[in-house]
Amino acid sequence: MGELILIRHGETEWSLSGQHTSHTDLPLTAHGENQARALVPLLADRQIALTLVSPLARARRTAELAGLRSTRISPDLHEWNYGGYEGVTTEEIRRTRPDWNLWTDGTTPGPGEHPGESPSDVSDRADRVLADVRAAGERSGDGDIVLVAHSHFLRVLTARYLRLTAAEGALFRLETGTVSRLGTEHGNPVITAWNLALPDSLLRTVQDLPHSA
Repeated sequence: MGELILIRHGETEWSLSGQHTSHTDLPLTAHGENQARALVPLLADRQIALTLVSPLARARRTAELAGLRSTRISPDLHEWNYGGYEGVTTEEIRRTRPDWNLWTDGTTPGPGEHPGESPSDVSDRADRVLADVRAAGERSGDGDIVLVAHSHFLRVLTARYLRLTAAEGALFRLETGTVSRLGTEHGNPVITAWNLALPDSLLRTVQDLPHSA
């Protein structure tokens, strides 16, 4: 296969405020939609064999606006289940748990179908996605595979791709509406690009264009 291309969805109200967002299915903000549209030129010269997308609307809308076609929904690309910390910021959590660290401590249980996830839970999902990607890559030849998903999950996936632990995903800050790429060098897994986006001056140009989608 070619490279593994990671796309974090565009901005939402909660990504802007820093609230943990997993199952709460918020739409993109207007700025988030423009971020997604601005991904089109960053993907234009790529030979894309397969696009896997999180089931959440913010990821699906980002894929649509980025011009990605023939997408396949992958439930394992869902964001880290934050359980009882859904909608809560890190600063708020640390008022009662000063030493709390998502990457090592995971989350507390939430209501109903949202029990939260540990780092090992998310790591297992990332490993399943990577196994799926490798199998697809064997079938697709030199084409790239695109994953459109969420910050914390993609950071864990990056760590696992690099043969690191899930907790080391903390090292890879990932911005909204960006393209990152994973590849190889001399047979070893490497990051080939990270947090690519149009400069703000060009993003303003995208905002001024008429939009049909």
